[in-house]
Amino acid sequence: METSNNFEKHSASDVVSQARTAFNSGKTKPYEFRLGQLKNLRLFLVENGPVICKALHDDLRKPEQESYILEINFVIVEIDYAIKHLKEWMKPEVPEKPLLNFFDKIKVYSDPLGVVLVMGAWNYPVNLTLSPLVGAIAAGNCCVIKPSDQSTHTSQIMHDLLPKYLDKDCYPVYLGGIPETTDLLKERFDYIFYTGSTTVGKIIHKAAANHLTPCTLELGGKSPTFIDSTADIEMATKRIIWGKFTNCGQTCVAPDYILCTQEVEEKFLKCAEKCIHEFYGNSIKQSENLGRMVNERSFIRVCNLLKNQKLALGGNVDAGELYISPTILVDVKPNSDVMNEEIFGPVLPIVRVKDAEDAVKFINERDKPLALYIFTKSQKTKDLFIENTSSGGVCINDVLMHITVDSLPFGGVGSSGMGSYHGKKSFDTFVHKKSVLLRSFNAIGETAQSPRYPPYSEKNTKLLKFATTMLSRSINFTRIFSYVVVFALGAGITVGGFYVTKHFEQKE
Repeated sequence: METSNNFEKHSASDVVSQARTAFNSGKTKPYEFRLGQLKNLRLFLVENGPVICKALHDDLRKPEQESYILEINFVIVEIDYAIKHLKEWMKPEVPEKPLLNFFDKIKVYSDPLGVVLVMGAWNYPVNLTLSPLVGAIAAGNCCVIKPSDQSTHTSQIMHDLLPKYLDKDCYPVYLGGIPETTDLLKERFDYIFYTGSTTVGKIIHKAAANHLTPCTLELGGKSPTFIDSTADIEMATKRIIWGKFTNCGQTCVAPDYILCTQEVEEKFLKCAEKCIHEFYGNSIKQSENLGRMVNERSFIRVCNLLKNQKLALGGNVDAGELYISPTILVDVKPNSDVMNEEIFGPVLPIVRVKDAEDAVKFINERDKPLALYIFTKSQKTKDLFIENTSSGGVCINDVLMHITVDSLPFGGVGSSGMGSYHGKKSFDTFVHKKSVLLRSFNAIGETAQSPRYPPYSEKNTKLLKFATTMLSRSINFTRIFSYVVVFALGAGITVGGFYVTKHFEQKE
């Protein structure tokens, strides 16, 4: 835990008030300011890569490759995407308009929400703190940044170094544990973005409700993985083992458990043993490619889940190093402890099912997961899961990779969360879509809509019924204009061709 010496010296009230003053000055709204801050955030990641990697190693013994690819570079890609599209995102949207509004202009403006709060998570402390921040900056907000108090080294790096790159008044970093977070949540924010556990998510949601503050909750849950006999077992196993044991299993979208038949289970176990050996060598504990549990509490919690379970692979632990070897469980009962909570560690249970329909039934009897993974070559099976289950996202024949696609929103549903982000969705999360109708004093338009005024009459009622049902339908005038132009060109070419042909016939 962080010591009191490392906690933010300013009160939560002062930090939020300072950010509110900065936002009210209007400094975050111009395109140039947003662009400059995004570039500076990128520079922070590029210039401090080795320092960040060391902090991540100190917190989680995270391998350097995982630190760069899944933390630092992940955010850089998010920043680059935002920079590329920022000017376009900031432009007012021009939706289709009804014929009734022919003489009017209608637009949708993306207004910054104001002062927002981003609360990061300890398992990917850089990614899950700074990725939402990209959206907040791009949208023109001020943002109080609250890193997790569990990833102490990485949080301290952000506290010490980010103010050297970002505007201090607009993007303060606030450190602290439960008391400091409690104080922070008493303040009024215009939006709260939280990543973490469902239990804490409920507390955040309740605190936000006191100020009617909207929020995004990126939570977790038990993400199922179904494998059928048509899948490429070797490739499927390699991808599942990688996704499960990356960051020592402490990934919100990690495969939480496997659903398969006994036949598939036997093939999977054989391939899994080979994969674990290839990934981590003969002495897994000494491998630099496997992380550690974040703290003693998490270590004990996951170890307790192993009690009374049948080990197929792994099961070795070392409390002194917070080490749990990659572990696979078999003959797992659906009502056992390991199946009643998100594992969030390097333990992978296998639950046998009869077929795909049985797996769908099993999934639907439980809370909606953050991710669903399906390994199959059968289109019928793919459609079965997509159409008959509900989850935050679906990835077919791979794991984790759906969250790397900029154009795919990432978020949960039900107990796995609310709201989403990544790419354009990050920008949209932190703006208010303000609808604007710009009317003119055009005499024709006023005459056409004059039946709305008193004195009311049967004739005017009929006219208004017609207008509101027939003339209020949205029309894409740009598309109509393009059709007219194409028709006119076609007609022109036809007529022109006719006269040219006639001209040559007369000459002959």
